Amino acid sequence: MRIRIVDAFTDRPFAGNPAGVLLLDAFPDDDRLQRVALEVNHSETAFAHRLPAGGEADWALRWFTPATEVAMCGHATLATAHVLHTTGAHEGPVRFATRSGVLTATPREDGAITLDFPTAPLTPVQTPAGVAEALGAEPRTVLDTGPNIGDLLVEVADEKTVRGLAPDLTALAAHSERGVIATARAEDPARGYDYVSRCFFPNVGIDEDPVTGSAHTALAPFWSERIGRPDLTGLQASSRSGRVRTELRGGRTLLSGHAVTVIDGELLV
Repeated sequence: MRIRIVDAFTDRPFAGNPAGVLLLDAFPDDDRLQRVALEVNHSETAFAHRLPAGGEADWALRWFTPATEVAMCGHATLATAHVLHTTGAHEGPVRFATRSGVLTATPREDGAITLDFPTAPLTPVQTPAGVAEALGAEPRTVLDTGPNIGDLLVEVADEKTVRGLAPDLTALAAHSERGVIATARAEDPARGYDYVSRCFFPNVGIDEDPVTGSAHTALAPFWSERIGRPDLTGLQASSRSGRVRTELRGGRTLLSGHAVTVIDGELLV
C-alpha cells in the first residue's frame, strides 16, 4: 500500500494537522484498517477507494483514529482530496461516500480545497457537573453538537483562557461521546481570525487534536450567529496551530484550507 502523510489546514510543513492517507483498490477487513491507523498513530488515517462511474460519489472514504473508526473527519478528508489532486488520481470536485453521507471537496484557484460538510445541530444544555473542573475553566455556554460530531461545545471567557487550558483528560472523557471543543471570541480580529478553539478527544484516543475540521461545522454556526457574518476564520490554537475558513450555508458548512504532503512511502506488510 502506498501511504502518505499530509499536513492539513496549513500551507507549510510541520504545522496544521497530520493525517495518513491510503488510496486502495478496495477496503480490507476492519481489523487491518485499525491496525494501520494505530501504526500511523496520527489523530486520523483516511482510507479511500474509487467507486464505479455514474454513481452519487466518486470515492468511498473511511477515517480511523488509533483507537476507533469515526463518523466524520475534516482534516483527513482535506488531506485525501489533496492527495487525489496532486497525484492526478482525480481532477476537479470529488464526491466522497462516507458514514456522514456524500461529502464534496472542491479545489480552489488559490490552491486551497473547500469541503462541503453538514452543519452540526447545536442544542444548548445545562453545564454537566464536573465539566468546569475537568476543563479547568468556567463555561459560559455549553451546547451538544449532535450525533455526527459527538462533542460538547464549551464557550469560555476569552482567548487567553482557551490558550491556557490544561484539562484533566480522564475526567473530561466522562462528559461526551468524542470530547470537548473549547472556544472563545478572538481577542484581536485584526490578527486575521474571528475566534479560537482547542479540541480534546480522549474518548477516541486523541488527547488534543491539532486542527479539527469537523469541529468547525459546530463552531461556524455558533460564531456566525454571534458575530453576524456567514464567512469567518477560526484559529485552532494547538501547539501546531492551523486556520479554517468557514462559510455557513444553512444546513451545510463550507470549510476551506491548504494541505502539504510531507511523507510519501510504502507500507510493506
